[in-house]
Amino acid sequence: MNSMKDCYELANGVKIPCMGYGTYKAAEGNNESIIKTAIEAGYRYFDTASFYDTEEAIGRAIHESGIPREEFFLSSKAWKTEMGYEEVKKAFAQTLEKLGTDYLDMYLIHWPLPNPEYKDWKELDIETWRGLEELYKAGKVKAIGVSNFLLHHLENLIQNCEIMPMADQIEFHPGFTQEATVRYCQEKGIYVQAWSPLGRKRVLEHPLLVGLAEKYNKSAAQICLRYEIQRQVIPLPKASTKERMVQNYQVFDFEIEKEDMYRIDSMQPAGWSGEHPDFPRVK
Repeated sequence: MNSMKDCYELANGVKIPCMGYGTYKAAEGNNESIIKTAIEAGYRYFDTASFYDTEEAIGRAIHESGIPREEFFLSSKAWKTEMGYEEVKKAFAQTLEKLGTDYLDMYLIHWPLPNPEYKDWKELDIETWRGLEELYKAGKVKAIGVSNFLLHHLENLIQNCEIMPMADQIEFHPGFTQEATVRYCQEKGIYVQAWSPLGRKRVLEHPLLVGLAEKYNKSAAQICLRYEIQRQVIPLPKASTKERMVQNYQVFDFEIEKEDMYRIDSMQPAGWSGEHPDFPRVK
């Protein structure tokens, strides 16, 4: 990968950029100015979700950019309240309307459970996935996948459904790499995407990353993103200024040495959001 526009190939041959722009809380108040700035900075892959409330802002920003729709990779997600065969198809139609497009490049199930106490999640996931499979077969979405699914959630789909998930978007950053899920996905040909790819302040101030930033003449954030790229994980960073947006993709002109990759792999836990699909959030 030599730039953020270089692509991986999903299991069905669809090309997905190796880096995207995450839009959670990126357009609060439905203000598309930040999305416009990201487009000006060069981003073409935008990750959103019905829960983010950024779909309309993204749609307007893309329309007003004058750049053809086919130059963008748009991905969205169905929220916990939109699970189920009919419900997810309805949610998908609303997403298309808000984005002002007639197709999506990728659509994901946001979480495997509506809440940790939900007992019939296996059947609900299967029903929801059947809805995504139908949308995919109809050509309304080019690729389908999941988000925050762990091994047992993925196995349930794989054993009971026709089409394999093509991507799994999970929390991934130095200090929280979810190795079992990453290994499982990469063995199955499921591309891993990283939400919260920079972790949190505690991660960016970690002595190891600060030291590596000094060594490679980069920022700690750039070390995080380069680490993910070398792990063949697709980072979805977000930023509020053009300068930071540009810095986030200036990570293709260096390589982290193998020993340093091992050191990051072996970091003590840091920066976890507290989110886990099977348990209440840890605050």
